[in-house]
Amino acid sequence: MGDIAYDIGDLGASVRIPQPEGELHVITRGERGGPVLLLSGAGNDNAVLSWRHAIPALAEEHRVYALDWPKQGGSRPWNGVADHDRMLRCITAVLDHFDLERAALVGLSQGGALALAYAIEHPERVSRLVALAPAGIISFPPVVHQALWLMARWRLLNRTIPSLIFRSRAACAWFARRALFAGPVDDFDQIVDEYHADVLRNGAGSSDWQNNSIGFRRMRVDLRPKLHMISCPTLIIQGGRDVGVKPEHSRAAAHAIPGARYELLEDGGHWANRQKPQQVNALIADFLRDG
Repeated sequence: MGDIAYDIGDLGASVRIPQPEGELHVITRGERGGPVLLLSGAGNDNAVLSWRHAIPALAEEHRVYALDWPKQGGSRPWNGVADHDRMLRCITAVLDHFDLERAALVGLSQGGALALAYAIEHPERVSRLVALAPAGIISFPPVVHQALWLMARWRLLNRTIPSLIFRSRAACAWFARRALFAGPVDDFDQIVDEYHADVLRNGAGSSDWQNNSIGFRRMRVDLRPKLHMISCPTLIIQGGRDVGVKPEHSRAAAHAIPGARYELLEDGGHWANRQKPQQVNALIADFLRDG
């Protein structure tokens, strides 16, 4: 089971959690301190890509668990739809497998949305929460919304064409510069190489969570009405030049969460944890240390 070409190097140990649809792959590192569960983004992201620098940094003071979502990284093959409810159950499966009553959740984009949602649905299991440019807090004007709905429903648009386009490494590099980053990245070539290799192995496109989160008239996953229910200490980190999640959206979300802290990285893009790993890791570590 799993994707044998997926290499985690010396980041930590691999643990596989059996599920009815396949196996969840988790990278673990650190033997002391409170538990921290890292949740990556959508598309061709995975635990190694998102958290390459965060895992060793946070493991100095915490027990770190980095989850590959279904159909990402080492959580392949996966025979089923990984929609919002199923992804939330994946978080529960990881906590239960490692006998964790509570954990801090750190999520990027799609992972940020699921971290927020989990804190709403299961407050007793979340000690602290960090959301980086979280999804699930945005709506779109009518025509744009229907275009996104069509794209989510049509495999040609959300899977076939992206898989063909991103077979080109140059296209992957263009996408990274345009959509993920907003400035220089020290290990840019390594990121593009890993991203491109994942596309060649597994194709490209939006995730089940993204495709199932948008209804014809409105978002099926819109966490804004329930953000006030989050009771744990919360930090939202946002890139000021993020083209996917605008600062005004994440700032409004932070204002809706009682006592939430908001950190804006003025020249950061959507993937701030890879563009500015030292700064982001320091923010996360300090926030977790306060608890």
